Amino acid sequence: MPQKCILILLDGLGDRSYESLGGRTPLQAAHTPTLDKLAANGSSGLYHPSVQGEALPSENAHFSLFGYDMADFPGRGALEALGAGVDVLPSDVALLAHFASISRKNNVFWLDNGKPDVDAKSLAALNACISSFESDGVAVTFHATEGIRGIIRLRGDVSPFVTDSDSITDGRPLSAVLPWQDCGEEVAAAQRTASVLRGYLLWAYEKLSAHKVNQARKQKGQAPVNALVSQRAGRLKKVNPFRQKYGLRGLSMASGLVYQGLGTYLGMDVQKVADTGDAGADIAGRLQAAYACIKDYDFFHIHTKAPDEAAHEKDPMLKKKVTESLDAGIGRAIGPLMDDPDILFVVTADHSTPSGGPLIHSGETVPLIVAGRGVRKDTVCRFDEIHAANGALGGVRGKEIMYLILNHLDRAKLAGLMDTPEDQLYWPGDYEPFRTDFS
Repeated sequence: MPQKCILILLDGLGDRSYESLGGRTPLQAAHTPTLDKLAANGSSGLYHPSVQGEALPSENAHFSLFGYDMADFPGRGALEALGAGVDVLPSDVALLAHFASISRKNNVFWLDNGKPDVDAKSLAALNACISSFESDGVAVTFHATEGIRGIIRLRGDVSPFVTDSDSITDGRPLSAVLPWQDCGEEVAAAQRTASVLRGYLLWAYEKLSAHKVNQARKQKGQAPVNALVSQRAGRLKKVNPFRQKYGLRGLSMASGLVYQGLGTYLGMDVQKVADTGDAGADIAGRLQAAYACIKDYDFFHIHTKAPDEAAHEKDPMLKKKVTESLDAGIGRAIGPLMDDPDILFVVTADHSTPSGGPLIHSGETVPLIVAGRGVRKDTVCRFDEIHAANGALGGVRGKEIMYLILNHLDRAKLAGLMDTPEDQLYWPGDYEPFRTDFS
């Protein structure tokens, strides 16, 4: 049986059917000979990281896919802070934030443009003017990450149990920053956090509105970049590292901060890669890099955001073309890996992203392939959301995918065996040898 697993994660690949594609999904309509060959060489099924119909963000879906309980999920803000290299203590709270154009009508803030166009020099000046703030013993700092995006870090007696201010959709009022209804024992801290965060966002609005960058934009007839909007507060927790949980040395190759942060959080090694705009070339490069260090790791997370980003453009034909580019890129690089009998391939997505309609993500299942030496071969020979439903794997949910991987790597532990004091999922465990000089 194989000794190593390569997980090819095509983010947001699942979709809905569209008349413009003859009633097919973009994946059904795409020409994908490489992925079809993988399907023909293994078992197929349909995967959902939670329950059918639930629309998950990538970070939650990945966390579940990697076999971790959502009770241990730290929140996206904390993960992106890790990925961006922001100094975050276990007691800190981190939130996603980005610049926006807002207006005030009858004492209510409205989101006019959540993706304002602003040059790098102007952004640097705006970043600097709102970089630090303090209130009620809480220090607030803003850390720019990519483009208009950044991280708000709160340090002090704070709690992540606060609501978002980002209303997501232009033309809607911003959300009030409030403590959650259920904060457990952190009621006071959540109230303080909401108050301080609200104060910071109001202060930032005043500072940004008066900034010379926005005065110049006003003279040019441009909308001001006059606010930060926040969402998805988080705080780091302790989790069982991936190596200890599964007995596998893991390497994550992904371009997004959240995936880099997640890999770091779970104790994987992280190789930061950049997207060039050529999805096929990008994933080919990642597979080639994996092959170059195949002896050093047992589990590879090879990720691309390209299908998800294409779907967010709400253009099914674009997503079809991106999917075809990815298939061609995989085809260019996968040959030496497919010739290696010690490699198990798993190909899937974290969630579905519709190329039409108002939803950000949707709750449909995504196709799944498991292929490698010893894997049952079913009759499926196409990789898409419909053909996969006829596969031998059936419906796979949540952490089951990691159990499947351990099983096909001959690391599945027979339930009831205890070779270590702490019950481990894999066999043989990292057990202590029986010594004659034990005392």
